Amino acid sequence: EKMASDGRSRFASDAYRHRNVVERCFGRLKEYRRIATRYDKTARNYFSMVKLGCIRLFYKKLCN
Repeated sequence: EKMASDGRSRFASDAYRHRNVVERCFGRLKEYRRIATRYDKTARNYFSMVKLGCIRLFYKKLCN
């Protein structure tokens, strides 16, 4: 990314749009208490719960 004339970086709207999608996805995943509180102590178990949460969100979106 290039810098503007006053030293600030320019706003990349495409990158921000994709970032917004990711942040909304994490917000929806945090509705599941087990994911939000990191109930699972091992990374493998936590990652599998995140996967299951993503599948549930996708399935819910698919059915509506």
